[in-house]
Amino acid sequence: MRETRIEIDVLGSLAEIDPADWDACACPEAVEGQRPIDPFTTHRFLRALETSGSVGTGTGWSPRHITAKMDGQIIAAAPLYAKGHSQGEYIFDHNWGHAFERAGGRYYPKLQIAVPFTPATGRRFLVKPGLEEMGQSALVQGAVQLAAENRLSSIHVTFCTEEEAQAGEKMGLLHRVTDQFHWVNRGYADFEAFLADLSSRKRKNIRRERAQANDFGGTIHELTGDQIEPQHWDAFWRFYQDTGARKWGTPYLTRAFFDEAHAHLRDDILLVLAERNGQYVAGALNFIGRETLFGRYWGCTEDHPCLHFELCYYRAIDYAIRHGLQRVEAGAQGQHKLARGYLPVHCHSLHWIADLGFREAIEQYLQAERAAVTEDIEVLTAYGPFRKTLSEDP
Repeated sequence: MRETRIEIDVLGSLAEIDPADWDACACPEAVEGQRPIDPFTTHRFLRALETSGSVGTGTGWSPRHITAKMDGQIIAAAPLYAKGHSQGEYIFDHNWGHAFERAGGRYYPKLQIAVPFTPATGRRFLVKPGLEEMGQSALVQGAVQLAAENRLSSIHVTFCTEEEAQAGEKMGLLHRVTDQFHWVNRGYADFEAFLADLSSRKRKNIRRERAQANDFGGTIHELTGDQIEPQHWDAFWRFYQDTGARKWGTPYLTRAFFDEAHAHLRDDILLVLAERNGQYVAGALNFIGRETLFGRYWGCTEDHPCLHFELCYYRAIDYAIRHGLQRVEAGAQGQHKLARGYLPVHCHSLHWIADLGFREAIEQYLQAERAAVTEDIEVLTAYGPFRKTLSEDP
């Protein structure tokens, strides 16, 4: 029997690979123009980050994408970056870096298999259907070899799927568990049906917040595809800059990214904008997957009571129900989402640590962290907004 030979290539840019070859691994379900499950690993999204200068020289995110070839055909790929810091990842390892460097090690650069600035769960080992085990193994081995040859401290695979986390553990990677808040569609016919699933107090609170938000003195627009015009991105850039300056000091995405989004990503986007007196005063940017609406960014130039909740959470839920989506992922952090129907769920990542002593310390930490996260999820879920029994007043 002929031995199967896998060839690993490292790409300095997605311009070096045909979009069809990448997407055959990233979103094989999106044939004939159908919507991908995960819009963030598509060639068009990752390429937009590069073309706009949001990643690349001077950003601390240097593309080192890897592909696996068998018989000259690409069977697997991974969005891989050499990282000069731990920003824009949302699975925080700053303390790991500080500890390693205090002990005399060099933590950066490291390797990151991830979608930059995007805390959304999805496949990170992009493999053609039917070749999952072979492709995942090849990508992991290729990344480890790249790290070892360049004497790098670590590899981090963030917001991977639970299935990938389990496969990675079997290959010797460390499995980390964190949490996020997601909304799940329980087959609701409309937003009122969702409200009926909540306790009386939470239901009344949401109705009050929605009434306050919609009384801001203007109109809320939901835009997607060709409904989105360049002027809308001018407005959203102002919102994004305000939020980015407050949260991160410097916004991660460049203005050019939104031009790329307009040119290539409009069909993947839901833009919710609040207009008052002829001016856009607030907005929320969402990406649309086949089963999930991914909330990404919010910003405003005027403060109005509860408008943030309306644009980011309630409009997202309403859109998901109307379009038959199964869930809404509202981004990182935020226990305030609990009262608005978003429940805590596990998120997964994988880690390879070169130094054996440091690896053992990290492994012990992850075991304790996993237990704490699981306990927190159980407690928070018990305090969730849903009716505890069917006998409660709907």
